[in-house]
Amino acid sequence: MAFIAFLILFPLLSAVLMLLVESTIVRRGIIIISAIAIAIISVDLAFTANKDAPHFVNSAFHFLDNILLACELVLACSILYLCRKLPFHKYWIPLLVIVQTGIVLWTELSGKLHDVSTKHVFFYDNLSLIMAVIIGVIGTLICVYSIGYMDQYHHHHHDVPDRKKLFFFTMFLFLSAMFGIIFADNLVWLYFFWEVTTICSFIMIGYSGTEEAVNNAFRALWMNLLGGLAFAIAIAYCATCLKVIELDDLLNSGKSAAIMLPVILIAFAGLTKSAQFPFSGWLLGAMVAPTPVSALLHSSTMVKAGVYVIIKLAPSLQDTLPGLLIAIIGAVSFLSCSCLAISQSNAKRVLAYSTIANLGLIVLCAGVGSNLALWAAILLVIFHAVAKALLFLTVGTVEHQIGSRDIEDMHGLISKMPRITMVMLIGITGMFLAPFGMLISKWAALEALVVSNPFLPIAVIFGSSATLFFWGKWMGKIIAITNVASDAESKIPREEWFVLYSLATMTIGACALFPLIGSFFIEPLLHVKDPVMNREQIIMVAILLGLILLVPVAFFFNWKKLRNTEPYLCGAGIKDNHSQFTGSLGPREWKMSNYYIEKFFGESRLFNLSVVVSTILIIATFTIVWLGRITL
Repeated sequence: MAFIAFLILFPLLSAVLMLLVESTIVRRGIIIISAIAIAIISVDLAFTANKDAPHFVNSAFHFLDNILLACELVLACSILYLCRKLPFHKYWIPLLVIVQTGIVLWTELSGKLHDVSTKHVFFYDNLSLIMAVIIGVIGTLICVYSIGYMDQYHHHHHDVPDRKKLFFFTMFLFLSAMFGIIFADNLVWLYFFWEVTTICSFIMIGYSGTEEAVNNAFRALWMNLLGGLAFAIAIAYCATCLKVIELDDLLNSGKSAAIMLPVILIAFAGLTKSAQFPFSGWLLGAMVAPTPVSALLHSSTMVKAGVYVIIKLAPSLQDTLPGLLIAIIGAVSFLSCSCLAISQSNAKRVLAYSTIANLGLIVLCAGVGSNLALWAAILLVIFHAVAKALLFLTVGTVEHQIGSRDIEDMHGLISKMPRITMVMLIGITGMFLAPFGMLISKWAALEALVVSNPFLPIAVIFGSSATLFFWGKWMGKIIAITNVASDAESKIPREEWFVLYSLATMTIGACALFPLIGSFFIEPLLHVKDPVMNREQIIMVAILLGLILLVPVAFFFNWKKLRNTEPYLCGAGIKDNHSQFTGSLGPREWKMSNYYIEKFFGESRLFNLSVVVSTILIIATFTIVWLGRITL
C-alpha cells in the first residue's frame, strides 16, 4: 500500500516543486533525484509484490472522497478556463466538460454511490506492475532527457516563451496520473486520473503557443473529452443500475447486455485515448509538441492508458460480438496506419502512424481476449514502450543537430553521427520485433485470430508487410555511406546520451529476456497452467531476435571499412564534392531518395476512408449492445 501511495503522490510533489523552483540547477537536481526514486520504487514493487493473484487495497482512502470531489470540480474549472478564448463555433468543447462533470457530480451528490458496496479503491495485479515499470522507468528517463533537450529547444526556437517550469510540472503530473490509472479499482478515482491525463496532454501539445499547436491541443482535448463523457456515463450507469462502482466487480458480473453497456462505454474511452480510428487525428496533431512530449505520450503515458483499460476489459469482451467489433477496429487501425506510414517522410509522423498501428494490434488482441492473444498484447505493450521512446528521442536529438526531422535529410546519417545511428538502428529493429516476433511468426497467436474472424489474420499479415516496407526505407537512408564527417555528436548533452544508451540497452534486454517476462509476469496474470510458448517457439523467436540484432552489431565492428567506401555512380566522381559526378554528359547532380507511393498510400486516399469505416464499426457496436445481441 505504501508503494502505491508513493508512486502516486511523490511525482505530484515533484511536479509542485518544479512549478515553485526558479533555479535551473535546483530544478535539474529535483528531476534527477525524483526520476531515480520513482524508477527504483516501481521496479522494486514489480519484483517484490505478490504475483499469484490481484491484491486489493481496502477502503482506507474513502475519507478522501470529498477531496476527490473538490479536485474534480477544480479540474473541470481548469479546462473551462483554458477554453475561455475559443471562438463561438467551438462552444461544444466546454459543453462536453460541463455535461460529463455534471453526470459524475450528480452520481456522487445524489446518493447513488451510498447504495453501492465499495470495498476497494486501489489494487494491483501483474498488468499493473508491468505498467508501473514502464511508467516509472521509461517515463522518468524521458524526463531526464528533457533537461538538456529543452535548453536546446529554446535555443533553436527563440519565439517560443520559456515555460520550462510548466513543462516539467506537467510531465511529472502526467506520471502521477498514470500511476493512479493503473492502480485504481474504483471507477470514480480511475475517471479522475483519466481526465488529469487529458488536461496534461492539452497543456503539453500546446506548449509552443503557435496557432497550429493550440488548434492541435484543442483537437486532442475534445476527442479525449468525448471519451471522458462515455466514461462518465458508464460510471452513472454502474452506480444506478448495476450497483457496482469497482472495475473488478464489473468484470466479474458476467456478459449480459446490461453489463456489456458500461464495458463498451469504457472501451470507447480507451479507443479515444489510444488514438484508434476515427480518433487518430489528435495523436498526429500532437507531433507539433517538443519531442519529449511525443515520446511520453506514445511510450509510457496517455495512449498506453487507453490500451491498458481495453486489456483489462478483455475478459468481458472475449467471445462476444462487441468484442469482435472492437478487435476489427484495432485491425483497421493497424492495417491502415501501417500503409499510411509508407507515404510519410516526416520522421515524427512515421512514428505517430507506427504507434497508432501497434496500438491497433494490441486492441485487436484484447478484443479477441484469448490467453494467446492477451499474452501477445501485453508483450507488445512492453516492446513498443521501450523501442518507441528510444526512436522518438533519437529523432529529437537528430533534429537539433541537422535542423530537420525529414527522413530524406537523414541520408548518410551513419557517416555524420555514427553513435546516434547505432542507437536509432536498435530502435528500428526493435520495432520489427512487434509484428513478426510476437504474431506473424507465432502460429499459436495466428490460430487465436483465425478462430475469431478470418479478416483478422489477413489484416495482420498485410499490415506487417507494410511495416517492413516503411521501416526498411528509413533504415536504408540512415545507413547510406557518404563519407561526410561531422562533429555534431559532440554537441549532444550528457543527459541525452545517458537516456539513449539506457533505452537502447533496455530494448536489447527486453528482446533477450522476453521468455522470462512472459513466464514471470504475464502467464500468472492469465492463470495458465502450461507455458504459452513452448520450447520450439521460444527458440524460433530467439533466432529472429538474434538476426534483428545483427545489423547494428555488424555496423559496429565494421565501421571503419564502411566509412571509407565510395559510392558507385556509374561515372567519375568529382573530388571533394559528394553531390556530383561526371557522367557521359558532363557533371551531374546525384541524389538517392525513397519511394513514398502517395498515389496509393497517401493520407488523402486512406485516412478519411479509415475514419468512415471505423465510425460505422463503433456505431454498430453500440447498436448491437443496445439491442442486446452480444453473443457470437
